[in-house]
Amino acid sequence: MTVFTVALVLVVAAAGLLRWRRPAWYWLTFGVVLAALRVAFRYASVMDACGLTVPPSRWRLALARVANRPVPESRAPRILRLRPTRTGLVLRLKLRPGQDAFDVSAATDRLRHSFGMYGVTSRELRSGVVELRMTGYDVLQRVQMPAMVDRSPMRIPVALREDGAIHYRDYRTVPHGLTLGATESGKSVYQRNLVAGLAAHDVALVGIDCKQGVELFPLARRFSALADNPDTALELLEALVSHMQDVYQLIRAQQRISVNVPDAEIAADIWDLPADIRPVPVVVLVDEVAELALFATKDEENRRDRIITALVRLAQLGRASGIYLEICGQRFGSELGKGITMLRAQLTGRTAHRVNDEASANMAFGDIAPDAVLAAIQIPTETPGIAVTGDSSGGWARIRAPHTSLRQAVNICNRHADRTPDLPALAAFRPAVAPLPSARVPLSKTAPATA
Repeated sequence: MTVFTVALVLVVAAAGLLRWRRPAWYWLTFGVVLAALRVAFRYASVMDACGLTVPPSRWRLALARVANRPVPESRAPRILRLRPTRTGLVLRLKLRPGQDAFDVSAATDRLRHSFGMYGVTSRELRSGVVELRMTGYDVLQRVQMPAMVDRSPMRIPVALREDGAIHYRDYRTVPHGLTLGATESGKSVYQRNLVAGLAAHDVALVGIDCKQGVELFPLARRFSALADNPDTALELLEALVSHMQDVYQLIRAQQRISVNVPDAEIAADIWDLPADIRPVPVVVLVDEVAELALFATKDEENRRDRIITALVRLAQLGRASGIYLEICGQRFGSELGKGITMLRAQLTGRTAHRVNDEASANMAFGDIAPDAVLAAIQIPTETPGIAVTGDSSGGWARIRAPHTSLRQAVNICNRHADRTPDLPALAAFRPAVAPLPSARVPLSKTAPATA
């Protein structure tokens, strides 16, 4: 009995220590079993207390009266599947007649308390089927990306969502994106993760960093073109517009429109072209858009108008030619001048880190997801990297990118430097970098010569 008691105390102490210092390990060892048992035993009573049950149907009441049996109880949504994950539980429910997915979404906070979970989110999979994703601990406190991720072309895992799922930046689905955030909000780390993820893909990276290149030029070995001042940025953007027109001429020549060709084989963008002639896609990263929009003289105003016009043209027409925009800034409002709101309307993907005022959050989500504005202004200062992401569908979520130092991002870009494509239209803007030192050590049986 003494040995059993000592062992039990050690197990409880180990569980408490893991829960305090390593919540992810605690969840995988103890938490997932305890949470699954809580859900299994409390499910019916919790659903009834949260108002997620429906009264028995008339035929069940009639059958009970005929058989002289007690009145049947109210029924909760039927559990289709309960699946444990590395961060929580996934509960798939089949709604009863008369229930709505909004009822489950409105009760997520009460379900979180009742089941003893850290967070609960819901989404409707199809008509009558709702999925509850429950997290057992704060997955955004110490972000650990899973080893197995979907690495499809132009689909980059960049952050972890608050429900434990991976947040992808999918350029085929959401071509252009806007990232906002105040100083020291984690915007640069998010951008590094994006560049590090794109480095391993067959894509051309084009950077515009008007802070004299301090953010993007250390990654220059993986960039096909870079600009570090507004004058060079204008020339680079106009060269990209010219490149876009050349790609459209190629698509037009390769559309293969004839009587005998089915509609499914007619090319309308670069992804419909054969792989041997398909132009390489281009991702344009603008580090601080305000530096391109501000001006002090008449000449700078003319340059600014040409820059914004080129960006708007790329945002409106660039998707089919394989040109995608990733624009970052601290603010992105109408005070930056004409054409800014037109450009913002083309940027479907929105990500907002901590902002200094509600107006900045409205710039990101006011026109697509008003509910996300409040979440964006509530991001605390002591947790850099946490952001709110949304798109034109109205949905939004809290995310956090894993911390990637500039040294780590540089190493990844250097490792994939051989993937950097040469674009003739952008050859003048190719950064001049020294060749990488060879990692090979010459093998020789003779001793080195001494002076």
